[in-house]
Amino acid sequence: MISKIKNLKVALLILMVIGLCTGCNGNQDQDTDANEDLNVSQVKISKPISQSVANQATENVSIEDEISDVMAVNTDKELLVAIKVKQFDRFQLKKVEKNIKSNLEKLYPDYTILVSADQKMYFELVKLQGKLQKNTLSMKDLEKDIKKIKSLMKEQS
Repeated sequence: MISKIKNLKVALLILMVIGLCTGCNGNQDQDTDANEDLNVSQVKISKPISQSVANQATENVSIEDEISDVMAVNTDKELLVAIKVKQFDRFQLKKVEKNIKSNLEKLYPDYTILVSADQKMYFELVKLQGKLQKNTLSMKDLEKDIKKIKSLMKEQS
């Protein structure tokens, strides 16, 4: 009799654990569906923001011997460029930045151009470029992010 009660308790315990596990899994599936719906609505915010000027600037700057990597983002009026300078050329960092800025100003006279060799700015532009590629950014949000990055660039100068 005691063994039957023990077996019954063990069986009930196992059933309760299985019930709790399946109950939790059902809720997780519903949450992920809701999150996917939210993500889909965020993706369709607006039409893609043209980055053709930034792409052309990246190609022009990457030709330079001193530069190892370039990241650029533009709005209608501004062009932000972050560069990675090769190790030996870091001694002439300000000169390299100034030369690149003057070259870009000649190519794009209608744009306000900011050039920085700071790695933090480079990574900020990488994140912003990622948002642009996913098309989850409106023009208003882009301008707000660029304003934040500009303040960081001026702070570093």
